[in-house]
Amino acid sequence: MSFFLSENHKRHAQVYQHVAELMRPYWQQLERQEKIPDEVIEILRQYKLLGIPMPEKYGGGGKDYLSGAMCIEYLSKTNPSVAGVINVTTELVSVPILKNASDFLKDKYLTPLASGASIGAFGLTEPNAGSDTSAAETTAVKKDGHWVLNGRKKFITNAELADIFLVGAVTELPDGRRKISEFIVEKSFPGFSLGKIERKMGIRASSTGELVFENCIVPEENLVGTLGKGLSYALNALEYGRVMIAAQAVGIAQGAIDETVAALKEKNSERLSRQWVQFKLAELQTKTEAARLMVYRAAAKADTGENFGMESSQAKLFASETANEVTRACVDILGAEGCMKDTLAELMFRDAKITEIYEGTNEIQRLIIAGNMELKG
Repeated sequence: MSFFLSENHKRHAQVYQHVAELMRPYWQQLERQEKIPDEVIEILRQYKLLGIPMPEKYGGGGKDYLSGAMCIEYLSKTNPSVAGVINVTTELVSVPILKNASDFLKDKYLTPLASGASIGAFGLTEPNAGSDTSAAETTAVKKDGHWVLNGRKKFITNAELADIFLVGAVTELPDGRRKISEFIVEKSFPGFSLGKIERKMGIRASSTGELVFENCIVPEENLVGTLGKGLSYALNALEYGRVMIAAQAVGIAQGAIDETVAALKEKNSERLSRQWVQFKLAELQTKTEAARLMVYRAAAKADTGENFGMESSQAKLFASETANEVTRACVDILGAEGCMKDTLAELMFRDAKITEIYEGTNEIQRLIIAGNMELKG
């Protein structure tokens, strides 16, 4: 596998860097308002960043997953919350629809998702079912030619922004077994509502909330793929999503390093000339580069169509822990200034933590990696 980016990837990187600069002035507004304004979403639409790996026939960019990971990385240097909107809409909603849904559902939903006319959300986690997806309690029952959903989903990214929700619910199979199936739910469907919207330590501009289903009516044709296959679809989507969370972590780490160096230069700080500071920054940059290579490797393997589950988990584990180490060290280097509100170092320190938790905690990633190593006799 080549470790050199193609000329296309380099051109894509220039575009992502340009968009990141366009969005840079918004970071304080996003943090204070705890929401993403319409003009920021419009920038994503303008540059087709909500449909990077989607086929051009649906209005997508027709690019590969490596390009998508690079986009997430660049935007996360100053706006990790915005990068999260892209990840969920693309990897957790659009990709499963593209891979598993009927042509009818693809035609109906992929075009608005890829163009950014609609935002997507992925509903799997529940109050009593986080890492243990087998404990899911939301149900879907077929009745009078449609599906009736009942239950609650929790900690759902894009909850307030989304128009289209990909939801897992327990269904009864013809043989009596109960397994999770996936459904596309529109915000306007009867019986659907939003519950509590969370306030968070980090990634504050990213909307996180509850989805409530009270006899929610879903058309029969909105079942995605095969009845009972929803969990396998969701786990596959999470493999793609974890590559992007790892890319988000790399962007956060790189952004923290860049901002720390820039802040010290701006203040003409003598700290930057101290050997221990230089050595520490060199160590942090090296670990960040190692994380970046792991992300690019995982994304490149996903593009080949091979199994990339282990690489996805390794990238997510290493990059997220690196981001937490890097941001903590950057705050230490900056001292009191690093602890002040309205500084990117402080924001990155808080934003980094979630990358160790969502889309599978790092304990889950260790389980996946160990399973792939075939450690048991």
